Amino acid sequence: MAKIRVCSTDVALPCLTQPSRRADVRKRINIKTATSRCQSIPNPETSPSRSSYPIPNYVITQTTSKYSALQSITQFFLLLYNWILFSSFATDTNCYFLEREREEERERMRIDEEGEGVSASRNHLVFAYYVTGHGFGHATRVVEVARHLILAGHDVHVVTGAPDFVFTSEIQSPRLFIRKVLLDCGAVQADALTVDRLASLAKYSETAVAPRASILKTEVEWLTSIKADLVVSDVVPVACRAAADAGIRSVCVTNFSWDFIYAEYVMAAGSNHRSIVWQIAEDYSHCEFLIRLPGYCPMPAFRDAVDVPLVVRRFRRSRKEVREELGIGDDVKLVILNFGGQPAGWKLKEEFLPPGWLCLVCGGSDTQELPPNFIKLAKDAYTPDFMAASDCMLGKIGYGTVSEALSYKLPFVFVRRDYFNEEPFLRNMLEYYQGGVEMIRRDLLTGHWKPYLERAISLKPCYEGGINGGEVAAHILQETAIGKNYASDKLSGARRLRDAIILGYQLQRAPGRDMAIPEWYANAESELGIGSPTCGMSENGSPMYSCTEDFEILHGDLHGLSDTMTFLKSLAELDSVYDSEKTTEKRRERKAAAGLFNWEEEIFVARAPGRLDVMGGIADYSGSLVLQMPIKEACHVAVQRNHPSKHRLWKHALARQQGQNPTPVLQIVSVSYGSELSNRSPTFDMDLSDFMDGDKPMSYENAKKYFSQDPSQKWAAYVAGVILVLMTELGVRFEDSISLLVSSSVPEGKGVSSSASVEVATMSAIAAAHGLSISPRDLALLCQKVENHIVGAPCGVMDQMTSACGEANKLLAMVCQPAEVLGLVEIPGHVRFWGIDSGIRHSVGGADYGSVRIGAFMGRKMIKCAASTILSRSSSTANGTNGDELEDDGFELLEAEASLNYLCSLSPHRYEALYVKVLPETILGETFLEKYDDHNDPVTVIDPKCNYVVRSPARHPIYENFRVKTFKALLTSANSDDQLTALGELLYQCHYSYSACGLGSDGTNRLVRLVQAMQNAKSSKSDDGTLYGAKITGGGSGGTVCVVGRNSLQSSQQILEIQQRYKDATGYLPFIFEGSSPGAGKFGYLRIRRRVSLDPNE
Repeated sequence: MAKIRVCSTDVALPCLTQPSRRADVRKRINIKTATSRCQSIPNPETSPSRSSYPIPNYVITQTTSKYSALQSITQFFLLLYNWILFSSFATDTNCYFLEREREEERERMRIDEEGEGVSASRNHLVFAYYVTGHGFGHATRVVEVARHLILAGHDVHVVTGAPDFVFTSEIQSPRLFIRKVLLDCGAVQADALTVDRLASLAKYSETAVAPRASILKTEVEWLTSIKADLVVSDVVPVACRAAADAGIRSVCVTNFSWDFIYAEYVMAAGSNHRSIVWQIAEDYSHCEFLIRLPGYCPMPAFRDAVDVPLVVRRFRRSRKEVREELGIGDDVKLVILNFGGQPAGWKLKEEFLPPGWLCLVCGGSDTQELPPNFIKLAKDAYTPDFMAASDCMLGKIGYGTVSEALSYKLPFVFVRRDYFNEEPFLRNMLEYYQGGVEMIRRDLLTGHWKPYLERAISLKPCYEGGINGGEVAAHILQETAIGKNYASDKLSGARRLRDAIILGYQLQRAPGRDMAIPEWYANAESELGIGSPTCGMSENGSPMYSCTEDFEILHGDLHGLSDTMTFLKSLAELDSVYDSEKTTEKRRERKAAAGLFNWEEEIFVARAPGRLDVMGGIADYSGSLVLQMPIKEACHVAVQRNHPSKHRLWKHALARQQGQNPTPVLQIVSVSYGSELSNRSPTFDMDLSDFMDGDKPMSYENAKKYFSQDPSQKWAAYVAGVILVLMTELGVRFEDSISLLVSSSVPEGKGVSSSASVEVATMSAIAAAHGLSISPRDLALLCQKVENHIVGAPCGVMDQMTSACGEANKLLAMVCQPAEVLGLVEIPGHVRFWGIDSGIRHSVGGADYGSVRIGAFMGRKMIKCAASTILSRSSSTANGTNGDELEDDGFELLEAEASLNYLCSLSPHRYEALYVKVLPETILGETFLEKYDDHNDPVTVIDPKCNYVVRSPARHPIYENFRVKTFKALLTSANSDDQLTALGELLYQCHYSYSACGLGSDGTNRLVRLVQAMQNAKSSKSDDGTLYGAKITGGGSGGTVCVVGRNSLQSSQQILEIQQRYKDATGYLPFIFEGSSPGAGKFGYLRIRRRVSLDPNE
C-alpha cells in the first residue's frame, strides 16, 4: 500500500471558498509517497529520540523511543498484509520501477507551498457520500467532511441509514441531500458491549449479498442521475463497485474496513461466510485510494493511503455556557456516559457516582428512569458541547469517542467491546496520549465507578496533533474530483484477493511470540521490554544468570531449564519495577504484576509444556491410542497465598470491599508474549465468594456464563476455572486471597495445546500452594473439566495428559478411554520430530472442530443401532440373514458393537464389512435427532439446522487408532530406511484423513507438499533420505504440521529450507518447534522466597 502522509498539526489549507492567493500561509500540505512493497522500515535503535506517533505516522510530537514498538506492531500488521496483495509480482523488477515511480510521484503530487489556492469557482462538484450503517460515529465524522465540501460550494448527497438530525443539526444548506438507504449493516450488537458475530454475517448477507445485483443496478442508475463527480465511502463496500460500474472514481475515508472486522467472524462461523470477506475486499479494491484516519487498522484491500489529522466535530458553546444551561457549578464533577445505547437490563443507581459528581447520560431510552444525580440528554443533543463541559467521559471505544476525547483533552474511562478488531489500535492511541483508563466490565455493571473516575481526573491528556482532518479530507476529495491523481498508476485496476485475504487475516490473529518475525520488529520488542526475555549463555553453554541471586529455593529443582531461570529473573525484575519510583515501564500488565506479590512471603512456581501431536490427534475423543511429545515451550505460573487483610489489592478491587471485612480475592495477571496484539485484557480479579451459590460451589454452566460476560476477560476461565473445579471435585475451600501470575511462551492458535499448558501449570501451582497432593493423571483429568465445562471447548484429554505426565525426549503413549497411560516411548536416536507452524490460527472451540466431533459421535450412534438391529434379527432368516451367517460374524462382537463406547474399539475390517454403508455422507441435525434422539456427547450440542458430515469423521478415528498402533510398533523396530519410510507414510495417511473430515487448510497442505517435494528430491534419495512424512496436528483447520525425519544436520537444514520456501510463497515465516522438555509432574514445583539484600547501599 502506498502511503501518503499529511502533517498532523493544524494545516492552513488554501481557502475552499476564496480563490485568492494567501500571503499568510502558516503551513501547506506536504504530501509524500512511499510504496510498501519495497518500503524501508526504520530501525527503532537508530531512530531519533524525537519520533512520531505510529498510529497515525504523521503526528509530530515529542515522545519516548519506547513507543516505537507500537509503531512496529502496526507496521508489522501492515507488512503482514502486503504479501497478500503483492506476492504474485516479481519483487526484484518492481523495486526498480517503484523507486522511479516514487521520485515521479514526489514531483507530481507535491503541493507548492507558494502555489495558488483551490477556488470553489473553478468547478461546481457533486459528491455521493455513502455512510455505513454501523453506529453514529461514522455519520458524525462524515458531517465534518461534508460541511467543508458544502462550504466550498459543492453538492453532497449523503446515502445513510442514520437519522436526519445527525446531519441537519450541523449543516443547514440546500446543497445537502439525504437519501435514506442502508447498504450494509456493520456489526450487529446484542447490546452496547456485545457483538453477535454470526448474526453480523447473516445480517450482512441479507442486506448486501442477497440483493447485490439489484443494489448495483439501482446505485449505478442513481449515480448517473445525479451526475456524481466522485463517490466517497465511509466505508460501504458496494459503493466502490457501483462507482466503478458507473465509470466514476471513488475514495474511501476511514480508519478500518469491514473485511478486516468480518474476518474474525468468519473464523467463528467455520468458513460458512468466507465469500463475504472475499467480496468486500474485491469491492474495496475498486477504490482509487484511501484517506486514512488516525488509529487505523491494517486495510489490505486498498492500494494507496493518504493520512490526515483527526476528524472531529467543532464546539458550538463553551464549557461555561453549557454548565450554566444545566445549572451546574464549576465545583461539581461531571462525567458524560457516552455508550450509544446501554447494556441490556442495566439500571443506573445513585451510588454508582462518588459524592459531588453528576452524570450526563447520552442515548437513554424515553422510558428510562434515572436517579437524581444522573441527567438524561435529549437524543439530538450535540454531544461535543457536553463533552467540553465534562471532567471525564465513560463509554466504549470507537473512532468518534476516542478522537473527540483526544482533541478536547477529555480523560476517557473505557470498557472493552468484544469481537471488534478496530479497538486495540484506537486504544493504543488513547493510552499513548495519557487519555485513557480501562474499566472492567463487571465494575461498570455493578457500579464500582469511583476508583476509575478518580483516576481519570488525575490524568493529563497530552494530544497536541491536528484536529482539522475534516477540512484536509475535503480538500483532497475536491482535488480528486477535479482530476488530481493521488493513486499509484502501476497498481490501478481491481485485484482479486480471494484465499490469500482470509489467510492474511488469520495470520494477524496470531500472537507475536510464535511468529518468526523480522529483525526490526524483534528490536522494537526488546526496546519495549515485552515478550520472553532471553537468557545469556556462558562460553560452556550454561546460563549466565543464577536465579539463586534473587530467590532462595526452599523446595524443588530447576532441572537445568533455561526458561525457568528466565522466568525467575523476570519475577525478580517485577520487584524492581514496584520499588522504583522513576520507572518508565508503560505496559499495564507489567505494572499490575509488579504490585501483585508480597515479596516477603513465599511464592510457588509451576511449569507445564505445550505438546506436539505426533499421532492420534482428534481421535482422542473417540478412544484412540495417541502419541504425544511435550515441547520445549512452556507456561510458568507463580502463586502466592495471603490473608485477606494483608493482600495487596488493585484500587477497583479495594473499592468493592469498602465498608466490609476483607474477604478472599483472586487477582490474575497474564504477561504472556504477544498479548499486546490482541484485545484481551491482561488482568482479571474477582471475589472468591462469587464462586459460591449459597453454601455450594456454583455450577459449571453458571461459571461458563460468568466468564463469558466480558469477552476481553474470557481467557481467565482457563485460570480461575481451576479453582472452581478444585472446589467442586475435591471439596477444597479457599479461605485466603490468591495472587497469580501467568507467563506462557506456548504460542496460541498453533495446535500445540497452549490452553492445556496454562490449565496444568495453574492447577499445579495452586495445589502446591495449598498443600494438595494430586497425581499428574488426576490433575490432567481435572484440567480437562476446566476446558470442557467452564471454558466450553470440546477437547479430549490428551493435551492435558501430555502437559502433566510427559517427559523430555519421549512420546507419551495413552489410550483415551478415558485416560489410560500405557507408558513412555523412547524416541530412537536416529529419529527426530519437528513442528512447523502454518500461521493459520487453530481453535479447538472453532465450528469446524466441533461439527466434526459431532459427526463422529453421530456415526457411533448409528453403528450401535445397526449392530442392535442385526442382533434382533439373529433368530430369523428375514432379509436373507440366517443363523449360520450371524454365527460367523460373532454374537459377542455384535453385542460389543451394540454397546460401543468408543469408535476406536471397532476394528477397520469390521467397519468395512458391516457398517460403512450404514453411515450417510451427511445428515441434517434435525433428521438425526428425530431418528436417534441424541448423539450422547456431553460436551457438544447438535444444531437442528446444521448439515453434518458423518462418514468421514466416523471413519477417521477407526483407522487412526490402527495407524497409531502401527507407528508405535515401528518406533521399536530396527533402524532402517524402510522404518522411516513407513513412519512417514502413516503421517501422510493421517493428514489426508483430516482433510477428508474437512479439517485441512491451505497453509498446512502447502507445508505437507513441501515436505513431500523435499523427500522426493534427487538429493534426498541419494543420501538415503532425511525427511519422510508430515501431517496436520491437534484439532486441524490450521495450526502446526508435525514432520518426521532422520536426526541429522541435513534434516535440520531441509526444515529451514522448507521454512524459507513457505515464506517465499506466502510471505509468512513459520515458527519451528524443535526440542522437548519435562511435563508438570516431572518438574514438580518450586517454593521460593525473595532474598533480602544485605548491602546497606542498596
